[in-house]
Amino acid sequence: MRHRPVKRSKARLIAGKWWFTSKRYARWWLLTRKGMAKERKSDHLPYVIFTHATPLIRKLLNVDMWLHMNKVINLKAAAGQLDGIILKPGETFSYWRTIGKPTKRKGYVDGMVLYYGNFKTGIGGGLCQMSNLIYWMTLHTPLIVSERHRHSYDVFPDAGRTQPFGSGATCVYNYLDLQIHNTTPHTYQLRVRVTDDELIGEWRSTASSDLQYEVYEKEHHIASQPWGGYLRSNVIHRYIRNSENEIILDEYVTENQALMMYAPLLEQS
Repeated sequence: MRHRPVKRSKARLIAGKWWFTSKRYARWWLLTRKGMAKERKSDHLPYVIFTHATPLIRKLLNVDMWLHMNKVINLKAAAGQLDGIILKPGETFSYWRTIGKPTKRKGYVDGMVLYYGNFKTGIGGGLCQMSNLIYWMTLHTPLIVSERHRHSYDVFPDAGRTQPFGSGATCVYNYLDLQIHNTTPHTYQLRVRVTDDELIGEWRSTASSDLQYEVYEKEHHIASQPWGGYLRSNVIHRYIRNSENEIILDEYVTENQALMMYAPLLEQS
């Protein structure tokens, strides 16, 4: 019963947002003192550690094409702030601190925003695709994800999914952040760009890595709930392999639970 959707009053939602936003600003202030990634370089660091690309347009039920096109505009604006960011040893990268608040003045437009199991329009909508990409790439590096938030709702069926369920990172300015900490002795660089049909990202470094990472899911299941809905859950792990392709560690990453907002047996098309 604890997974049943909870309806909150508008006043409580506004008060909650103010509280969590204020706490985030305080955390950023503390993090700045400890070492936050802020330097950017246009030149590539020499070694590609991991690269990944995701399609800009996905077929989603009841989502108008203009929302997809506006998402591309927002991704390009965010990429302009993220591309080239340097993550030195001991520093932490903050997704929202680097991008800043999405506003019309900065070139952001209305896009699709997931909201309590549904979606609405909002300035900067669609930027979760960027945080999803960065999170997925980071799982294939020695970098540490120090803050990540899972999606509470599974809104759309798995149309063409190639990654495990729950392997993304949701983002809401500014209190649902994605933060990545560099505990290695090497400097890393984030590169992101938007092409005609893909969002492409890379983690690069000053040194090559002998390790390889394979992310996979365990214990995936869908369970009906007493109140009539369905809860989807899994556990994300990753294999870490050495230069001889031998598994040296089967590492727990995270676990996910999300309320399904569509019928589990809905055709995946």
